Amino acid sequence: MPEWREVPPTAGLPLHWRDFIGRAASASLEEFLAGWLGVPWVRLECSGTSALVIALTTLARTSTRRKVIIPGYTCPLVALAVLHCGMVPVVCDVAPGTFDYCPEELARLCDRETLAVIATHLGGRVADLETIGAVARREGAFVIEDAAQSLGAHWKGQRAGTVGDIGFFSLAAGKGLTLYEGGVLVARDPEVRRELQATSERIAPYRLLWEARRSLELIAYGISYRPSLLRLVYGMPLRRSLRKGQLVAAAGDEFSAAIPTHRVGAFRRGVGARAAVRLPAFLDEISMQADARKKALESINGITVIGDAEGSQGTWPFFMVLMPSAGARDRALDRLWRARLGVTRLFIHALPDYQYLSRQLGACEVPNARDLAARMLTISNSPWLRERDFERICAELAGALGDSGQH
Repeated sequence: MPEWREVPPTAGLPLHWRDFIGRAASASLEEFLAGWLGVPWVRLECSGTSALVIALTTLARTSTRRKVIIPGYTCPLVALAVLHCGMVPVVCDVAPGTFDYCPEELARLCDRETLAVIATHLGGRVADLETIGAVARREGAFVIEDAAQSLGAHWKGQRAGTVGDIGFFSLAAGKGLTLYEGGVLVARDPEVRRELQATSERIAPYRLLWEARRSLELIAYGISYRPSLLRLVYGMPLRRSLRKGQLVAAAGDEFSAAIPTHRVGAFRRGVGARAAVRLPAFLDEISMQADARKKALESINGITVIGDAEGSQGTWPFFMVLMPSAGARDRALDRLWRARLGVTRLFIHALPDYQYLSRQLGACEVPNARDLAARMLTISNSPWLRERDFERICAELAGALGDSGQH
């Protein structure tokens, strides 16, 4: 690959110059998303994390329950949002080799003190909503769908994120649709929708400095999100962190406990509305690419590609690949993480193992989540990853297995 070219770690929808200065879209961003998702209402927020904060704050207003169940392998921002709201995060282990909850552990942890269970659709894949819903209903808890990485995915004919009591999506950098930072809230019940809107208006007012910052960041993102410039804004900082052994920084897992909440301004809403009309076709394009590449990855004996469960159809921003051992995963990353091919790690640790969360979460038995963190790597499904580069990735994975006698 030429030195100037860098593939992003995820397949984000590229922005066009017309998204910034073109004529007004025929529908607002909220109207487009509501129609596309098949729901009567969406609420635009400044981030997926802020959307989760607003959801939890709303539910807590009429309940004395304070426990929120979250998976042991997920974005640390989920735990930080729960703590931000003054609630108790209850970490539940996942089932072996998957990001879904361990059903027995979930049933044990969910009780009459549980306000909500977070159902996480990770990396475009769709969670086991049937099991989660049954356990939550039994104890009178709400189901909040974390579809931050899965805008456009389906579960049994419904859009992921619209099945539970509340759902939220992320419009952050690198997502299928981005405002640089943004989030979307949906809810089934009209009364819950009214309460969510009231909470948002109360705790997320318009903040000029924050919106000016995000608008400038969005313009910079629109310019730099292309193979010729990503080396400067993504690749060089990544490799600098790797040289220093700062893996959490390299994976983008360093987060502050401070969670901004503010209203999204008209400029970014307009950019999003103009870009959104291209999103369905873009998701179809990368899904078709994923079909062929997933088969190629699965032909490598010894690795597992996390795919869709029966009845679900996910999106494909990247492939979540499980190597047979931590050693094989690390050997593969030694060859690929610095290679500008969009290969990286999703989360460095299971939740309790992040230093900035360990004290608040305490000792948690999450062996399956730790196993995921130890064996998983991700491969970009960006259209900018050329076929010869994908073939190189496959060869390096096979070589990493061969070094250990696995292939």
